[in-house]
Amino acid sequence: MVGALAVAALAAGAVVAVPADVAEAAGPSGSKGGAKVVYLTFDDGPSPAYTPRILSILDRYGVRATFFELGENVAAHPSLTAQVARQGHSVQNHSWSHPDLRRLSGSSFNAQVGDTDRAIRARTGHTPTCLRPPYGAVNGTVRSRAAALGKQVVLWSVDPADWSRPGAAAIRSRVLDNVRPGSVILLHDGGGDRSQTATALPTILSTLKARGYRFATLC
Repeated sequence: MVGALAVAALAAGAVVAVPADVAEAAGPSGSKGGAKVVYLTFDDGPSPAYTPRILSILDRYGVRATFFELGENVAAHPSLTAQVARQGHSVQNHSWSHPDLRRLSGSSFNAQVGDTDRAIRARTGHTPTCLRPPYGAVNGTVRSRAAALGKQVVLWSVDPADWSRPGAAAIRSRVLDNVRPGSVILLHDGGGDRSQTATALPTILSTLKARGYRFATLC
């Protein structure tokens, strides 16, 4: 999900990219090994309704993605987090309950991130190295607290606002019209009805592959 400024922009039909001066770089950029690379990410899962469907599509196309999961959903659906990791995807930290991390005390921040780390590690055997703050809400305090916990803050550069359910065709076009080498694409597998995202995904993947893109995990 995104913040109020992004919501206003999306209402006008814009595709939101996180500015470089708002947060750390959205992610790796350019190419890897001479090939065009994009980074597909999914937020707010795992969800029993949509995560397995999205995993199936990714598997069909041989694509690996990065899943920024909520600790409370990991705790509720631990086998799904294990499945995400087992299928070769990266599982990273999206906080425990999706608060605005800028508004938390230091102890609450540490609990949101640390409890999620422990839940993910229990199911994957790995501690997340990346943190995606909910709503993309980042300031100097969030950056410094994340760094103190050994976390890289990772946002995005292409946001089709799939969370707002604009239709599968709109999700597809917003991604495909704005993707560039090094783009970090924000999609969702949890937090609500993600059927449009799942419907749009096969065309996004097949089209980007036809354009010569490869997919990599962020963290």
